[in-house]
Amino acid sequence: MKSALPFVGMVVNHVAQVGSTLAAQKAIATGMHTFSFIFYSNALASLILLPAAFLVHRSPNGPALTSSVAGGFLVVGMIGFLAQAVGYAGITYASATVATAILNLIPGFTFVFAVILGVERLDNGGSAKLIGTLVTVGGALVVTFYKGPTVITYRLSSITPKVLDQSSHWILGGLLMLIDSVIAALFVVAQALILKKYSAVFIWILAFCSITAVLSLLASLIFEHDLSAFSLLSKTRLLVILYSGFFGCGFQITIGAWCMKLKGPLFVVMFQPLGIVIAAIIGVLFLGDGLYFGW
Repeated sequence: MKSALPFVGMVVNHVAQVGSTLAAQKAIATGMHTFSFIFYSNALASLILLPAAFLVHRSPNGPALTSSVAGGFLVVGMIGFLAQAVGYAGITYASATVATAILNLIPGFTFVFAVILGVERLDNGGSAKLIGTLVTVGGALVVTFYKGPTVITYRLSSITPKVLDQSSHWILGGLLMLIDSVIAALFVVAQALILKKYSAVFIWILAFCSITAVLSLLASLIFEHDLSAFSLLSKTRLLVILYSGFFGCGFQITIGAWCMKLKGPLFVVMFQPLGIVIAAIIGVLFLGDGLYFGW
């Protein structure tokens, strides 16, 4: 039973990830800016993780927080912040299904970075991993650049889907998600290196969310001059932030880090294709998205 927990954890992780993507789209649709959304989500997650981190890791025999580990926290936190910023900017122009499909590139990029940084080695199974990487990349590119005939168009809710000018927006959204895939893959491998040096998962995630909250607040003050973007008077914004703080930043990232500590970075990213299935089902049933061959 214990051996199955990482598998169950990653499935739940991807349900939460797709939910966070949809929540971010909803928040941005209300006029909330990307950096203010990231700030609120990570600040709330930090408040949630603060007591949990010290309760779980209160033992005096825990790993030492050296200056090199703290420096690693800062560097990896900056990479994670960039991944969130570029990713949320990308989903402004792409549907959740398309965004999740392009993120299927993450396993391929993760494998490359893992080999370069010495986390993964090209052993006897190297050829199979390389073929799997090429298939993943090829499949994501097909999903991104080819839209076939509609298979299913169905909706349970009365929510009207957001319609974009696909001819001018989907390429920009796809490129942003492609960049996000590269940064996210680097973040996964860098996080694996951090967890090898410092195994206290909750403290690491607390540090990450805190760093991301500070960086996003600074970026918002510099680039977003509309203070109304910080307003939480809208019930929709408040609910979205609560979801993203609890299940997105807090739960999802913590579960991912815990699974990575147990199984390694490639185990975590191999579940990435599951996200497109979840996103497609939610999109068709509740958001009025069509299901197509391709995207």
